[in-house]
Amino acid sequence: MPLHRLTRITMGVPDVRSTAAYYGDFGLTRVTATGGTPDVERFSTVDGGEQLAITYAPCRRLLDLGVGADDSDDLDRVARAMARLEVETVRSATAVEAVDPGTHVRVRVEIAPRVESRPTPAPVYNTPGVIARENARADAVTRGTRVRPRKLGHVVLGSADQEATQRFFTEGVGFKVSDTVKDLAAFMRCSTDHHNLLVQRAPVTFLHHTSWQVDDVDEVGRGAAEMLEADPGRHVWGLGRHAIGSNFFWYLKDPAGNFSEYYADIDCIVDDALWTPGVWEGARSLYQWGPPPPPSFLAPEDLAGLMTGSHSS
Repeated sequence: MPLHRLTRITMGVPDVRSTAAYYGDFGLTRVTATGGTPDVERFSTVDGGEQLAITYAPCRRLLDLGVGADDSDDLDRVARAMARLEVETVRSATAVEAVDPGTHVRVRVEIAPRVESRPTPAPVYNTPGVIARENARADAVTRGTRVRPRKLGHVVLGSADQEATQRFFTEGVGFKVSDTVKDLAAFMRCSTDHHNLLVQRAPVTFLHHTSWQVDDVDEVGRGAAEMLEADPGRHVWGLGRHAIGSNFFWYLKDPAGNFSEYYADIDCIVDDALWTPGVWEGARSLYQWGPPPPPSFLAPEDLAGLMTGSHSS
């Protein structure tokens, strides 16, 4: 597909310093830092380059979302599609920008290089009847390096107008629907990953979580263990495996209240003709196995405050 990845996001939070410290602990690499109270803190991933900016906002929210495209023809297509939706755009030689009417997030479709990832060696497992790892400990037991996310995989948004947001991203930007949760949410992709964006119905617009790819399930567990050793209060939900998308997951919470996810082993849709979107409901729309999700994952504890702030503004 002409679109090929999420390029970057800008997250607005009340306390930039503490939130930036959290994402440094999470394994992202700080790109810039300033003394005193920083206006913007930027972070990169191993394969995706600079993918996160953190700046001040009175309430936590997603401000900007970048989507990678191959060339100017792709930008022309997006601009024409937005015009049909009667959405105003700002066009430059390398990007086209528009604001989603449902979430008020500024989306920038930009010409960007595709992600090139160094292949991860497949873990060697001993299984019943097959001894593949003889006289040696598992590689994951001896790993000593820090967990470093490879790329930003997906973003999950609550939208007060889910239908409008889904239409903006599918008919306007060009995302494709991979699966839906009945009367609630749509999993959408702009790459071969099962989803790069999930938009769910909500009483107010908010950022639910960002999700960051690591090599395998052991890196999910190792990353979470390091984060919780520093602060057990960061734990939200995990370890588990989703049914939609199939990925392993562990969710933690940053100081602003946003959830962040380590994930590995997500479904990849290389041929659209070979994938049939499903309609999910009930517990399996949340997970295949693992501990049950806490109530705060389904309805974040600060949701009432976000609603009050939204009405005030």
